[in-house]
Amino acid sequence: MSHFAVIAPPFTSHFRALEALAGHLIARGHRVTFVHQQDAGALLRDPRVGFTSVGAVSHPAGSLRHTVALAARPGGVNGLRRVILDLARTTDMLCREAPAVLRELGVDALLADQMEAAGGLIAEHLKLPYVSIACALPVNREPRLPLPVMPWGYADSPQGENLNRGSSQVYDLLMRPHARVIAGHAERFGLAPRQALHECLSPYAQISQTTAAFDFPRQQAPAQFHAVGPLRGAEEETPLQIPLSTRRPFVFASLGTLQGGRFGLFQRIVRACAEQDVQLLLAHCGGLNTVQERVLEGLGATWVTDFAPQRAALARADAVITHAGLNTVMDALAAGVPMLAVPIAFDQPGVAARVLHAGAGLRLFPQLASRGGIGRALRQLLDDPRFAANAARVGASLAQAGGVERAADIVEAVVRSGQPVERADAT
Repeated sequence: MSHFAVIAPPFTSHFRALEALAGHLIARGHRVTFVHQQDAGALLRDPRVGFTSVGAVSHPAGSLRHTVALAARPGGVNGLRRVILDLARTTDMLCREAPAVLRELGVDALLADQMEAAGGLIAEHLKLPYVSIACALPVNREPRLPLPVMPWGYADSPQGENLNRGSSQVYDLLMRPHARVIAGHAERFGLAPRQALHECLSPYAQISQTTAAFDFPRQQAPAQFHAVGPLRGAEEETPLQIPLSTRRPFVFASLGTLQGGRFGLFQRIVRACAEQDVQLLLAHCGGLNTVQERVLEGLGATWVTDFAPQRAALARADAVITHAGLNTVMDALAAGVPMLAVPIAFDQPGVAARVLHAGAGLRLFPQLASRGGIGRALRQLLDDPRFAANAARVGASLAQAGGVERAADIVEAVVRSGQPVERADAT
């Protein structure tokens, strides 16, 4: 049996997906160890999953709080630059400290989140097989695909390709601090030159949580690119224990673990739902205090909580209001629930664009998400059955994609063969 190391950004959504895969590999007799700064160990829930800390000097205990705060509210250009610098510092720390730890652990292969370049760099440096896993939207680039952080759709014209090219140049300019770190460690490790995340992906296998029914058309996906759908564990989720009425629509609203503190947006959501006479369960993921919770209840929210059993809530929901985080969107599609996507940061604009592409919902940007706009969008989602039908159609593709079982099969095949594992339709 093999020992896998996991290197990923220290955020809940990324660790949850990779922990689900780790659990399946452990059930098959393998060993899995996450490697990151000390605070990240608290993100793991499965006691079978190992954790080894690095970065005690540069990323001491308590420092992850600062990283999460930056990611939750990056602000304008200066705030975005701070996020990028923090990302670069983390990649640098992992590239400097993780190789020795991985040698000591006797790791056989790496599971590398696409959003952390250190995984691919270290694996190639140590000459270990590795699998790149896209817990967010895949970073693989094509001329017709907008970057995941961009809000527009698939480019089906030369003008669209020009827009993608220009936006990619701006993005790469902003990411220069990170590019310098990637380039520096590639040179130090004796690897081929590279500067960006999409240049640090595995030649053995790449796994995506999306499916073709949801994603934009990928015409240049490498043969080892596998869209397997959501990576979810087999554990039973807590049932939804609220007294739902069958006489009024039920809406679930969540802005995720990073953006759960958007009190102003939550107020507009609550007012809109009250005007539409729907039952609203609002989960702020710990982003609000008890006073703010009481305010939202006073404005008409039926239930306000920190965390709710998301899949259980979506199984009962008639619509969901979401920040368009990929995990929430995948769960909504799996339940066949139409969405009002309110993208805030990172790859959320790209996820929201794909919700539109799939016909599974509507989109409002936060600056334009007024009480009236939210209410009108909700009413459209509830009254037009095509949104739910499209969500169910895409959800069916997720159920057939293989999920975490197929992902584990691919990972094992890479380690067993030491060769690229290609899709059946790629030959």
